[in-house]
Amino acid sequence: MTDVSEPLTEDELRARYREERDKRIRPDGNEQYIDLIDRFAHYLEDPYVPIVEREPVTDHVTVAFIGGGFAGLVTGARLKQAGIDDVRIVEKGGDFGGTWYWNRYPGAQCDTAAFIYMPLLEETGHMPTEKYTKAPEILEHCQRIANHFDLYDNALLSTEVTDLVWDADASVWNITTNRGDAFTAKYVAMGTGPLHRPKLPGIPGIEFYEGHTFHTSRWDYDYTGGDPAGGLMTGLADKKVGIIGTGATSVQCIPHLAKACGELFVFQRTPSSIDIRNNSATDPEWFETLEPGWQQRWLDNFTLLQTGGFADEDLVMDGWTDISQRIRDKAMENGDFSPEGLEKAYHDSDDEKMAEIRARVDEVVGDTATAEALKPWFRQLCKRPCFHDEYLDAYNSPNVTLVDTDGKGVESINAAGLTVAGEQYDLDCIIYASGFEVGTEYARRSGYDVTGVDDVKLSDRWADGMRSLHGMHVRGFPNMFVVSPSQAANLISNVPHNLTEAGQTLATIVSHAESIGATTVQTSEDAENEWVAMLLEGGRRFGNNPDCTPGYYNNEGHDPGPKALLNMVGYPEGPVAFFDFINTWRTNGNFEGLTFT
Repeated sequence: MTDVSEPLTEDELRARYREERDKRIRPDGNEQYIDLIDRFAHYLEDPYVPIVEREPVTDHVTVAFIGGGFAGLVTGARLKQAGIDDVRIVEKGGDFGGTWYWNRYPGAQCDTAAFIYMPLLEETGHMPTEKYTKAPEILEHCQRIANHFDLYDNALLSTEVTDLVWDADASVWNITTNRGDAFTAKYVAMGTGPLHRPKLPGIPGIEFYEGHTFHTSRWDYDYTGGDPAGGLMTGLADKKVGIIGTGATSVQCIPHLAKACGELFVFQRTPSSIDIRNNSATDPEWFETLEPGWQQRWLDNFTLLQTGGFADEDLVMDGWTDISQRIRDKAMENGDFSPEGLEKAYHDSDDEKMAEIRARVDEVVGDTATAEALKPWFRQLCKRPCFHDEYLDAYNSPNVTLVDTDGKGVESINAAGLTVAGEQYDLDCIIYASGFEVGTEYARRSGYDVTGVDDVKLSDRWADGMRSLHGMHVRGFPNMFVVSPSQAANLISNVPHNLTEAGQTLATIVSHAESIGATTVQTSEDAENEWVAMLLEGGRRFGNNPDCTPGYYNNEGHDPGPKALLNMVGYPEGPVAFFDFINTWRTNGNFEGLTFT
């Protein structure tokens, strides 16, 4: 192995990155995770809100939106603002919130500044209490949006769509659910993003464990004690607890587990990069000085800076904009803004940032071996960057043991616990912090398929990869809209910004269609083909960089191939250019590429 001491030469650093990456490549890629069916189906159950019996719904609505997270909330709000009142949101959770309905683990909070992460702040009059607000406040804000725009009135909560079929004769969508509902909608939109269906690692013997288990997105407070607000989990005081995974979720909940568990074992395949969080309370007097339109200005400023542009001021000032600022400064220092010069500035700046992050581990963690195991050897944006001020210090607690698997993962699970490199760890409880399904098939993640014109299934239409116009319209599926970052801005650092723009676009299209008495709206085949060709030619995506460790950003380190590539590409000129493009597109009145019948 390459010497771990720094500084390393550039060649040595690249070699270390590739070495660490290669040891983590698995031949099964995304297939390493277990589908939550049959004996594992209970991991999908809602532990937060009991299902209330009701009569099946058999009516008609103008717009049905599937998914009650930020996508459904912002789209519903924009539709209401556009005068489309007959909106129904169908959500499998017992309330609105999406990811923030399910993620109630202790310590959960946004890792993008709340002033740009939480949508519709001005419209609802809410001031985030902190720069990085905690999960209960974000869930409360989701409920605030739903109340403000009367989205509860027509919603179907604790309800899962089971089928979605286009009726060409009536020009409506037939929607059925697991609650016996069978209603129709003129338009249907889908905001079932990837961060809602939990996944489990396919560890041999996982089905044989006899202790207590749960997934972090279904936190079992009945077992642990405590609450989402961070109350001490007294139920773990005499327990040996193991947590599998050290991604963004674990980074936030491990400090709380460290304070509560009799013993805590953290099983790590790949360490995360942990930058400074530096959270702070919001000053109400300062907040009152913000002028109307401030949130859009902050969104634009963040997106511009985070994606490499120039601005006179950094309004957000966080870890996301820091790396971009470094790249700009390095390019200016070198006096080279050519593509090659900018690439060198990126590499040099990222090397400096990651060296700082690794040095911070040494500064905080007392045990040398543990510190070495916690150091990330990859580029910062290869995996979701994490920001936290207590995570590293948790490993200084005598009851916390880091079990580093050297990239191999847990070897096996048995009735009493699990094994790593042949060593047995007996545990009272295993917590799976293994994330959500991101790279799996759309129909598997959503739980239903869509049948369009001539009985064509969306799963078949996308069998060779997603195809769309603007990431929203799919040929052969009239009056259907997809709300996600894919094949559009693809802004990963602040996902709600993608959804806010998409919601506005959708509402503008539906409002126009209704104003002219249109029956259907869909994209032309030529427009869809041209859009996809343009995306592929530009090739902007999180790719399979040889310096990148495997993860959901890069198809688990595998060459994506044509299919996965289509699911990963974004607008070639970047998010800022896409947002400018789509704003012009939706406001000039031409709706180029769409046909209104």
